[in-house]
Amino acid sequence: MLLMPKRVKYRKTQKGKSRGLAMTGNQMKFGEYGLKALENGFIPARQLEASRVVVARKLRGSGKLWINAFPYKSITKKPAETRMGKGKGDLDHWVAVVKRGKVVFELGGVPEDFARQILRLVAFKLSVRTKFITRQE
Repeated sequence: MLLMPKRVKYRKTQKGKSRGLAMTGNQMKFGEYGLKALENGFIPARQLEASRVVVARKLRGSGKLWINAFPYKSITKKPAETRMGKGKGDLDHWVAVVKRGKVVFELGGVPEDFARQILRLVAFKLSVRTKFITRQE
């Protein structure tokens, strides 16, 4: 089941700008190990779900995962070979807006080498560059 808001005030959002550093969510709150974003961008809901599935399969019930990004922004898309005009396209998917420095995933209850291995697999699923961090950093 993909993450998405239960309800929103406005169905279609403007693109906006993704500049600057993450002012909130740039510190680890829950786990011992984390995955920090190194660039600004959008992470689609399906990438977050794919990451969650990878972690669930690898952990096999041990340890815990925290996802600190939620896809609250809607992205629209117009059909292929459509002329200009005629309004904004239909809602296509939801994305989480991620800024540089945000801790997107946190992992706890597992050894460091295993956490590093799992978060490496998660990093392959994401569309932004990331870095493995520990509680000490």
